[in-house]
Amino acid sequence: METSISHMMQSMKHWYLLLIVGILFVAFGIWMFFYPMDSYLGLALFFGLSFLFSGIFESVFAVVNRKEMQNWGWSLVLGLFTLLFGIFLISNFGLTMVILPLYVGFVFLFRSLGAIGFSFDLKHYNVSGWGWLMALGILGVVFSCILIVNPVFAGMTLVVWTALGFIVSGVFNIMLSLKVRKLHNFLKPIEK
Repeated sequence: METSISHMMQSMKHWYLLLIVGILFVAFGIWMFFYPMDSYLGLALFFGLSFLFSGIFESVFAVVNRKEMQNWGWSLVLGLFTLLFGIFLISNFGLTMVILPLYVGFVFLFRSLGAIGFSFDLKHYNVSGWGWLMALGILGVVFSCILIVNPVFAGMTLVVWTALGFIVSGVFNIMLSLKVRKLHNFLKPIEK
C-alpha cells in the first residue's frame, strides 16, 4: 500500500464535494451575519440542515475515496457524526436551543483539530500553503473553545461566533479542495 500523501491526493475522486461543503459553510456563516435577529428556533433548523447536508457530502466523499485515502474511516466518522448531529438538531428544537453552544463548540473543535492534523501532513510532504490551513485550524480551535468554555456568553453572541466558525471551517474546506485538485492535476501527468 502506497503511504504517500501525493499518491492519496492524486487518486482522490470528487474533490468538489469538499468544495461544496466549504461553500455551504461560508454561505451559511455570511447569512447568519445578515439575519442575526431571526429566531433561535430558525437558527437551530438551519444548523440542522447545514450539518445534515455537509454530513452526507463528507460521508459520500470518504466512501468513494476509501481505496485511495489512508485512514478514510476518520473522514467517514466525521461525516456520519456531522449527519447525526444534523438529524438531532432538526428533531429536538427545545433541547437544542438550551445546549446549542456546547454542541457547536465541540463539533467545530473536532473539525479544527482535524484541520491542524491534515496541515501537518501537508507540511511533511512540502505542500505549499499548509501554513494557511494550519492558521485556519488554530483559529477554529479558538472559536470552538470560546463556545465550550463560556456557553452563557456564547449563548448571547452565538450568532456571531457560530457565523465565524462556519466561515473559518468553510474557507478551510475550500482551500483544501483546491489544493487536492491542484495536486491531483499536477501529479497526474508525472505518473504517466
